[in-house]
Amino acid sequence: MIPPIARRFVAGESVPEALEHARARNEDGVAVILNLLGEHYDDPADARADTDAYLALLEDIADSGLDACISVKPSQIGLDVSDDLFEEHYREIVARAHELDAFVWCDMEDADTTDATLDAFESIAAEYPWSVGQCVQSNLKRTREDLDRLGDVPGKLRLVKGAYDEPKSIAYTEKSRVNEAYRDDLRFLFERRDRGIAVGSHDPGMIALADRLAREHGTDYEVQMLMGVRDAAQRDLAAQGVDVAQYAPYGTKWLSYFYRRVRERRQNLTFALRAVVGR
Repeated sequence: MIPPIARRFVAGESVPEALEHARARNEDGVAVILNLLGEHYDDPADARADTDAYLALLEDIADSGLDACISVKPSQIGLDVSDDLFEEHYREIVARAHELDAFVWCDMEDADTTDATLDAFESIAAEYPWSVGQCVQSNLKRTREDLDRLGDVPGKLRLVKGAYDEPKSIAYTEKSRVNEAYRDDLRFLFERRDRGIAVGSHDPGMIALADRLAREHGTDYEVQMLMGVRDAAQRDLAAQGVDVAQYAPYGTKWLSYFYRRVRERRQNLTFALRAVVGR
């Protein structure tokens, strides 16, 4: 059972709990991206089990009529076993989503996985256009070239600042430089693409920039935020007519995810404690 202090960031341990969370967020006008917690499997059986879980989840979402989709992690569905197994499972999940008129996001993990992840995304999006989206990280120095490469791929792109501690040789490590890269990448996306832009940020300044760029270029976009972080802002943006999606993890492997959220931002723990005591 998930304790209240962690429940702020995790949508439950089971699929019914996750779907109920999605239903509640939909009532606020917020879509939900469901992620089954799990990563870095080196056993093919574990990767297969979570692939099957995602296939079943897609069916459950389709049956529910909820405004929800899924997001998978490469190392969860086979990348730590082999590139081929990852792409096989990734393609299988997207193929089923395409049949159900559903959608699949793929998270980006550490920089060592970038090439394999983007190669698979590009190939699968070509086969199942606009049924899949890929996360890209602005802290990586290579990202501008990646965005240029992916500019015409028929899939969505989620731009985030990046949460992995990468070496200075390949990544910007100063917060100000990461912010600069993120702003530049946002401008590039809105100039290059006419659809499929997801702004993965809790930063009000970045969201305001995205809104300004969208108006300037006449481009639709969505804002994506984590469950438990600026929940009120998610509702407010949705009420203003912005397309908002909340990334909501669920599952029994919640403990390490909760610790990660607390380590990233001490204020997250304060938010969680206030939720527990009702203040």
